[in-house]
Parts: sequence; C-alpha cells; structure tokens
Amino acid sequence: MAELRLPKLPDRTPVKLSISVSPELHRALSAYAAAYERAYGQAEPVTELIPAILASFLESDRGFARQRRKDDAL
Repeated sequence: MAELRLPKLPDRTPVKLSISVSPELHRALSAYAAAYERAYGQAEPVTELIPAILASFLESDRGFARQRRKDDAL
C-alpha cells in the first residue's frame, strides 16, 4: 500500500456527557448564546456552543498545555 500524507484519522466517535450547572452559569451560557447570535446572525443552542467553549478554553490554557506535553513525553 502506498504511503499517504494524511495519517489515519483519529477516533471521532462523540462521547456524550451529562452535567449539571449552577443557575448562574446557565444564565451566563444563555447570555453567551444570545451574544453569539447577535455577532453571527445565527442562533445556536447552548448545548452546541459548550463543546466549542470548552475546547477554546483548553487550547488557550498555557499551563495545561505545558503539563500535557510533559505527560506525553513520559
């Protein structure tokens, strides 16, 4: 078989999580969804925004990224 530039794709099976949030966090997430709709002209449910919000947070946490690189090097 020929070598391909594109490696085998990782597992993309979604993992369903169920969480409870405080009323204050729920209000903040709802406000974020409203701001998102104003910014982009398209409504998205909070449940669709949460994964993107979490991914963005994890990608921007430099301390976490350093620790993760250390752990991967072991």
